[in-house]
Amino acid sequence: MPDANDRAEIIQATYLYARGLDRFDPKEALSAYTDDAVWDATGVGLDRYEGREQVLAFFERDAGSMSEQFHIMTNHVVEFDDDDHAHGTNYVLAEGKTTTGASIKAAALNVDTYQRTAGGWKIASRVISPLTAPEMEGFEA
Repeated sequence: MPDANDRAEIIQATYLYARGLDRFDPKEALSAYTDDAVWDATGVGLDRYEGREQVLAFFERDAGSMSEQFHIMTNHVVEFDDDDHAHGTNYVLAEGKTTTGASIKAAALNVDTYQRTAGGWKIASRVISPLTAPEMEGFEA
């Protein structure tokens, strides 16, 4: 049965994703995800990506289009489905500036699924929905 260490590892994966984005390190951000992960930000005006290659390509475009950014992850709720699968939610506050000087801002709810892998717990899917109206004009990743 999953325990507090499993929950902490899942939450750590969400932080690793955010740190990778904010350090402009797409591979670190991707390391939080399973190989067949889905990353869906259609709710905030971006796209949906499936699989390691598509998700990494988006994270690389993000790193190239942003001059500064931060992601604060909070309010984690994790529920276990079985020993190797879980689902949950967390909030993200993201702000930054693009390389062309446009400002972005989003407060959103991440609805996630998680999977235990040989490398530990990873995010298997993330669907991002706005909590307030996102300000994404000028973001072209």
